[in-house]
Amino acid sequence: MSLSTQVLDAAKERGIMIATAESCTGGMVAAALTDIPGSSAVVERGFVTYTNQAKIDMLGVSPATLDAHGAVSEEVAREMAAGALSHAPVNLTVSITGIAGPGGSEFKPEGRVCFGIADGNGVNSETVEYGALGRETVRASAKDHALALLLERLQTG
Repeated sequence: MSLSTQVLDAAKERGIMIATAESCTGGMVAAALTDIPGSSAVVERGFVTYTNQAKIDMLGVSPATLDAHGAVSEEVAREMAAGALSHAPVNLTVSITGIAGPGGSEFKPEGRVCFGIADGNGVNSETVEYGALGRETVRASAKDHALALLLERLQTG
């Protein structure tokens, strides 16, 4: 059974609605979930916020947070997840912001992806360093990690 199917089944079982807030994955998590028939029972919407302005406008990310930490940071990932929770009638959100490549810098290397997950119990974040594996691989890995975070939160409450 695919990870997406497991997420959908767990969310249906618990009566949970989900929204995604994605930057570097460009909607891949929402697409993975909505590829499955019946997903509308639990997937409410996906925010694709590729630019800083989109993060501010659509999710309420603070310009001060972006200035202080940059878009690829756990602070921004947390605000994205919390913003999706407050801008959609949902119970659970996941966010992704990162540098899929090519490129990056000494301080924000290619392959760094920050994730946020939010529900009524609060917001958590983490960073995964995939390394310079190539844009396609980093994005696919980030999508899978976000789905795993959703499943873990659905299973642990």
